Amino acid sequence: MYSYLIGKIVQIRPTYIVLEANNVGYELIVSNPYSFELGTEMKIYVFKRVREPDIFLYGFKTLDLKDLFLKLINVPGIGPKSALSILASENTSDLIQAIDDGNAKYLTKFPGIGMKSAQQIILDLKGKLSLEEEATPNQLEDVALALSALGYSKVEINRALKKIKPSEHVDQMVKEALQILLK
Repeated sequence: MYSYLIGKIVQIRPTYIVLEANNVGYELIVSNPYSFELGTEMKIYVFKRVREPDIFLYGFKTLDLKDLFLKLINVPGIGPKSALSILASENTSDLIQAIDDGNAKYLTKFPGIGMKSAQQIILDLKGKLSLEEEATPNQLEDVALALSALGYSKVEINRALKKIKPSEHVDQMVKEALQILLK
């Protein structure tokens, strides 16, 4: 089983991309092929699905998207095509919020998702989804600058940055980094 592939995007088609890794071109079905840039080297998380006689590889930019896809295809009546159409919406936090709020109308806007399927998604996934927050590069840079101004070395700063939890507030992240550095 593959977890991810690292390679260069050499082709973009309407429903898939081709990722070249170690001189092999992998055809990866993705939710939004045009969100990828031709010639870009990147890590793509993959899911392999075997349906005799075919083998399909699905690709995802993040592990969170792959996990969300796997949860969606485990909902009765939701196949890979419907799950990909749902994931094509770039705003997965709105999707998760709609599921948690029981907003079936929001889900029916996706191709292949009717009211019955939307209600099944809500029934199966409500309260079970979350996207891990990530600190933005600007937040991390601000934290690094604050720690540098306090006299910490780059090695110490990098060690702290790897351990802090993302937060909306940079000052909270600085406090947490200081606690790590003072241990």
